[in-house]
Amino acid sequence: MHKKGHYGAALTAYAPIGMGALILGFDVAAISGGVVAIGLAMFPDIDMNLPNLSHRGLTHTVHFMLGVAAAAGIFGGILGLIFGSQLLLAVGSSLYLALVSGLTIGSHIAADALTPMGVTPFGDERHYSYDLWNADSVIGNYGLLGLGVLSTMAALVIGAKISEFLSIYL
Repeated sequence: MHKKGHYGAALTAYAPIGMGALILGFDVAAISGGVVAIGLAMFPDIDMNLPNLSHRGLTHTVHFMLGVAAAAGIFGGILGLIFGSQLLLAVGSSLYLALVSGLTIGSHIAADALTPMGVTPFGDERHYSYDLWNADSVIGNYGLLGLGVLSTMAALVIGAKISEFLSIYL
């Protein structure tokens, strides 16, 4: 997939998490999580710029996804301690960033599995390809982008309405 498709896949994966953050009253976390998702959407394709790494190899595995999630979680914990100096905030931001980062990398791998080239997400000989469209497909890339934008907009509206309802009746 190309950038637009990966951005859409990342937004689609993030939308329910952002909606949950909005419902719980964490508006800044909801928006910043979306920014993180967009920012990391293309990160697995770093393999195209690094020598000795094959495209859709190591950086397109569950192992890489878990490593990025762990690193983001540690970073989130440090940020939580620096800006909040409360353990609960540090743990919450750590878990939130780990979840958002892991889902984003996972969405990239899943989007690439839709193409004929596919992926080997477990780093072994098992190959997954749904062969729905080529990576450069206009329909595939814009379709995923449209799905991501629509799901994010729906999550924003629904999350805000539920949050408003809860603030009135609870």
